[in-house]
This record gives sequence, structure tokens and C-alpha cells, in this order.
Amino acid sequence: MKINIIYWSGTGNTEEMAKLIKEGAESKGAEVTIKTVSEASADDINCDVLCLGCPSMGAEVLEEDEFEPYIESIEGSVASKKLALFGSYGWGDGEWMRDWTKRMNDAGAILICESLIVNEAPSGDECKTFGENIAE
Repeated sequence: MKINIIYWSGTGNTEEMAKLIKEGAESKGAEVTIKTVSEASADDINCDVLCLGCPSMGAEVLEEDEFEPYIESIEGSVASKKLALFGSYGWGDGEWMRDWTKRMNDAGAILICESLIVNEAPSGDECKTFGENIAE
């Protein structure tokens, strides 16, 4: 199974989540590529599972300079695509993730599991388990 993880991180928390998710998925035998959104292209959606990560920003929105434009660029191509979403937050109640999940569902994506949100710094266990689950 081929999993691509594409993320944006400001403080390093979402980056750490991405690395732990990769570790969990690889432990189940998945082939995992991890990229920051600035390194990613629209071609990176060509995989078995696309795993996207972004923290909550501002008034609970996706990061607006790099990540939001990337999501806009792939939104029309995610119909029937298996997706998993993750991110960290420091305030609020996860509204950004609920909005993002709805947006991807409305675009026709298949969200293969409940999105993972972590307040502040991640623990290894929950992220590794998430990675294991998306690799099954």
C-alpha cells in the first residue's frame, strides 16, 4: 500500500504528528512518502491513501498561504480518493477539522477514518495508531 503524507506545520507539532503517523503506517508494511506542502504537487494524490495534515490557524481555518491553495488545487480531483486528515490545535474545539472533513466529503473523497486532532504536542501512541489504522 502506498500512502502519501502531505502537511504544513508552524510550531512543529503537526510535523511531529506526520512523522509518527509515517512510523505507524510503515510498521504495517505500507510504503510511505512524507512531504511538506511546499514540496508537494497535484501528482502526489496518486496513491492508495492520501493523508493530509494542517494545524488550526487563526479563527479555526487551514493555513492560508500554502496549505489552503494546495487544497484548492486538488479539491476537484479527490472524488473517490481515500483520505485521512490530521492536525494540531492550541485553542478552540476542532471546528477547523469538522469544516475540512465536510469540505472533503462534499468533494467526494472517502474519509477512511475519523480525523485525528491533537491539542498542542502529540503523544506517540495516538499518532502511530492512526498510521497503523490507515495502512490496513
